Amino acid sequence: MTVTATRSPLAAASAPAMVRELSSQQLEERLVRSLPEALRELPGVSVQKTANGQASPFIRGLTGFRNLALIDGIRYNNSTFRDGPNQYWTLINPLSLDRVELVPGQGAVLYGSDAIGGTLNALTRHSGFRSAPAGQSFTSGSSFYRFASAERSHTGHLEFNAGSGNDWGLHLSATGRSFGDVQAAELGRLPTTGYDEWAYHSRFDAALSDQWDLTAVHQQTRQNDVWRTHSTIFSKSWNASTAGTDLRRSFDQQRTLSYLRLTGNTPDQIVDSTTFTASYQTNDESAHRTRASQRTDLGETNVGTLGFDLQFTRQTPFGNLTFGADSYRDSVDSSTTSQSPGSPAIPAVQGPVGDDSSYGLLGVFLQDEITAGEHFHLFLGGRYTNARADIGRFLNPVTAKADSFASSWDQFAGSARFVLDLDKNDRVALTGGVSQGFRAPNLSDLSRLDIARSGELEIASTSLSPEKSLNFEIGLRTATDRFSGSIVYFHNLFDQFIVRKPTGESSDEATVVSKANSGDGYAHGLEASTQFALTDHWSLFADLTWTEGELDQYPTRNPLRVTEPLSRVVPLMGRAGIRWQNNQLWSELVCLAASRADRLNSSDRADTDRIPPGGTPGWTLVSLRGGWNFHEHASLTASLDNLLDDAYRVHGSGSNEPGFGGSVGLTLRF
Repeated sequence: MTVTATRSPLAAASAPAMVRELSSQQLEERLVRSLPEALRELPGVSVQKTANGQASPFIRGLTGFRNLALIDGIRYNNSTFRDGPNQYWTLINPLSLDRVELVPGQGAVLYGSDAIGGTLNALTRHSGFRSAPAGQSFTSGSSFYRFASAERSHTGHLEFNAGSGNDWGLHLSATGRSFGDVQAAELGRLPTTGYDEWAYHSRFDAALSDQWDLTAVHQQTRQNDVWRTHSTIFSKSWNASTAGTDLRRSFDQQRTLSYLRLTGNTPDQIVDSTTFTASYQTNDESAHRTRASQRTDLGETNVGTLGFDLQFTRQTPFGNLTFGADSYRDSVDSSTTSQSPGSPAIPAVQGPVGDDSSYGLLGVFLQDEITAGEHFHLFLGGRYTNARADIGRFLNPVTAKADSFASSWDQFAGSARFVLDLDKNDRVALTGGVSQGFRAPNLSDLSRLDIARSGELEIASTSLSPEKSLNFEIGLRTATDRFSGSIVYFHNLFDQFIVRKPTGESSDEATVVSKANSGDGYAHGLEASTQFALTDHWSLFADLTWTEGELDQYPTRNPLRVTEPLSRVVPLMGRAGIRWQNNQLWSELVCLAASRADRLNSSDRADTDRIPPGGTPGWTLVSLRGGWNFHEHASLTASLDNLLDDAYRVHGSGSNEPGFGGSVGLTLRF
């Protein structure tokens, strides 16, 4: 059952989209080190890594704040998220997750701004008190250890469950990680690519009555000393990529989420179900940069987000209605202090984004699921959103003085999607439709004063309009006892896309850029996925993705736009493998591959710290992994990674991936 595509439990085979899923078992089997890296085996997803601790998925050609992340259905994106690949999704601990659902190409109607490339919902672990025998007390738990030789990393994870069946349940977990420097093929040890991380997750569920449940959650993740190595003197050239000049560029990052949720099933009342969620999140980032001139910049951004979400469902003669409202408000403090040797520290007007600022999103939504006959299902939806930015203090690039700014935007998004069952057993279905998306300018767009790409300094731009998308999609999927598969074509049109534009000025040897609405563009592609069970023990699987896009951009300060390729898109990616398993043992041989990425725009060609001249070479990654459930309460998982010892990096990444190495994971349960 999935929830993200419709906001209500629905079988994936009935969803009006090609929902991609990862279970906790798959996350454990693949020994993943971060949430973005867990997504790399999903069709339509490539994972760029600016640094070893900073990864960002490209979903249908888009990344960063154009993909919306949710945690238990709560909006994770905030108004300080940067353009292009960013590190924020790595702060979601994969070991705290029960499953992951990805809905490519849509999500704006149900979840609001930013869902242009797609919507990801990270659903966290819980005690499972509803599945325990009524009134029966229970306790359970597990411990997990992971070691990976090619990155010299150690991970420890503990979790504990207790409760009474159908009465209450408590889940507690904690994770500690220590990542060493990556050992890359051809290049050897990559200095300053290691870092430390810790996280914990707590959840309490209580049955208030037969109809109402209360959930309380608190979680936190922190990363220390994560270097953006590619911009420093410690980076290593690969395929003629250039080395950085900074002496240091590192980040400390931390996030928290606390929420209370009240859920009721009341089929005999005015509505069939009600869900109310009140949440509070923090996202803190500290940046330390020491330039070649010995000047040190210390930047800090602190965000607090208060959120409310109210959702109802109701079965009516006009269909199954899902409707409600949501509100999120960011409060932002941001500062930067600069100091040169022998000089006093000088505070700047603002930090990486405008200081003493706030940003609010308020939306109402409605979706109706209409069944016509036995085999045709129509999903119609709409959302109205108001976005408002209030920037207390930022550096006005025209006056070069402190200034303030306030503005608001109104946006409507609609969606019409269908599922047509092509056989009486509902094993084959045609699905598709059209969905609008949008992204209102956030505080990062409007007020950023910080390094953007390599050699670029981004300054404020307060004259932006929301960017919009219109996604067309048609696909076919099937599921039988032995075979499952899907194929989908998408075409996503962009309007008023926000891009960086050179101003013609320079500062500290960096090109000064600011944001502007560029105009039109598109991304389109084909995603195919299949799995075939040869016998009760052997199965084959394969995925193939092709993506391409173009966008009006400003390669120079000239106001004339030029159509160029969409940035950092891998044109052809694939996965294939074979798996064997029985009750105690499993093993699979997996091959991931990507073609040469040489359709570069002007910004890509200038970003030689990350993209080698002429493009990023194609690569092939072969891994052998397996597991043994050697005891009722114990299992061992191991993998041999990059068997070909291929020297490679994902297109747009700042450093190479590990060479040949081994990983092992041990799980003990009680």
